[in-house]
Amino acid sequence: MNCEYCGKEESLPFVCNYCGGVFCGEHRLPEAHQCKGDLSQKRTITAPPQTTFTWQTQEPVTPFPTTRQATVFSVIEIRDIVIAWLALGVAFSLSYYSRGDLFGGGTLGPSDLLYIFVLSLLTIGPGFVFHELSHKFVAQRYGFWAEFRMWSMGLLLALVTSLLGFIFAAPGATYISGMNITKEENGKISIAGPMMNVLIAAFFLPFAVFGTGFWVDLGGFGTYINIFLALFNLLPIGPLDGSKVFRWNKLIWTIVFVGLAGAFYWLFFA
Repeated sequence: MNCEYCGKEESLPFVCNYCGGVFCGEHRLPEAHQCKGDLSQKRTITAPPQTTFTWQTQEPVTPFPTTRQATVFSVIEIRDIVIAWLALGVAFSLSYYSRGDLFGGGTLGPSDLLYIFVLSLLTIGPGFVFHELSHKFVAQRYGFWAEFRMWSMGLLLALVTSLLGFIFAAPGATYISGMNITKEENGKISIAGPMMNVLIAAFFLPFAVFGTGFWVDLGGFGTYINIFLALFNLLPIGPLDGSKVFRWNKLIWTIVFVGLAGAFYWLFFA
């Protein structure tokens, strides 16, 4: 990650407890980065964990220095979330439009593109944002530093593949650092995002079943997109969530993935 003050690449950055910004060791203190936070009131910070984990050896190693994260969002994190949200909205809109129909509702014309874009934002917004925040808050619950960063190549791939009628949805990730993360902790942090998508899909489903007009479209989009995001992220390939869940507990991964795949098929293809 880059220091927000000087731009220096920092593999283990410091997070200011007042403004929530990410800084290098040279600019970690408020006076060194011209902090714009309220210095009269110290932010709440997460306590550092007690153990360390390395994916190279998959064995506990000597603890390394960790950072303490304020329970606020940095400017860069908010920027990256908004950009990724808008890009995914465009990608899903282009995907549906290129296929020419909306859940079998007839041929689409140019005037329908804006309508689909609005639906995509309203459904991808909570689906994407709360997915990433679930990772962030569960990681903080264990005492780790966590912030979302967009992946420019992943956003580009989402836009390009959407023109082919499907989407490679990898807009970014919640980066986590700190001392000692176990397989179980990492698995629970990883599965939190897809499970949030399942809850959001359950929220939208009644609109699809009982709604009419705009509401049935909103419910259909919300249910489809959120189950799709959960399934995609649970694929057991790195660096997706599923690889870490699979490594932690193969039985839990199998139950969740197979159950979601069955529900997805039954709802939209059966």
